[in-house]
Amino acid sequence: MKRLESLFQKKNQNVLNVYCTAGFPELESTLPVMKALQQNGADIIELGMPYSDPLADGPVIQSSGGKALNNGMTIAKLFEQLKGFSNEMNIPVVLMGYMNPVLQYGFEKFCKAASEAGIDGLILPDLPEHEFETEYGAIIKKYNLNFIFLVTPETSEERIKKLDELSTGFLYAVSSSSITGKDKDFSPVEKYLQRLQNLKLKNPILVGFGIKDKQTFESACRYANGAIIGTAFIKAIEDSNNIEQSTKEFLNSILK
Repeated sequence: MKRLESLFQKKNQNVLNVYCTAGFPELESTLPVMKALQQNGADIIELGMPYSDPLADGPVIQSSGGKALNNGMTIAKLFEQLKGFSNEMNIPVVLMGYMNPVLQYGFEKFCKAASEAGIDGLILPDLPEHEFETEYGAIIKKYNLNFIFLVTPETSEERIKKLDELSTGFLYAVSSSSITGKDKDFSPVEKYLQRLQNLKLKNPILVGFGIKDKQTFESACRYANGAIIGTAFIKAIEDSNNIEQSTKEFLNSILK
């Protein structure tokens, strides 16, 4: 059984997915950050592949990506870093990024390398549904990778059902149509999540964008299987002298 499926069978509430940027804060921080997340209670790691034009990311994550690129992070370097990581880690890891660098690397070559490294799934927000169905989905499936689509409060019911049907692993519910890291009033989000709940979708739902502390995490988890935290974690480690300690303190503030 795939690790994401296995996770949601064992735990279908309060699932914490933490986003980190590969090659940040230092080029060789990727694995130490991932290990610290696993050791301190994260259920899933969403590993961001830095890109110069990240459409969905807010200023903090954009800045972490810029720093990682300046550090010398590339997709080839990332797969080098990930060699054998799954011998030491047992929580699911999903790569998040954009199509341009993946296509430059070679789409099938990328999926093959991700699968061989032990990656569980992909989030590529700018891969359109039509291209997924006609061209890329078969390659993703060939390498046994999950693919996670994003839905927003503006996504029609029909399209939500379609994207749920195409997704495997989980469905990413963007809490609003803004970029990541924005402060927001959570009450409209709760109505949207209740709407998703009522659709009886096949995939577990994880909520992202604006989840930053214990309160927002718990609010999101009331109506979904879990939530994704990115910007707040990046802030917690960006100037850290001790990644392990900073990660522990941050996750304790969410989970304890």
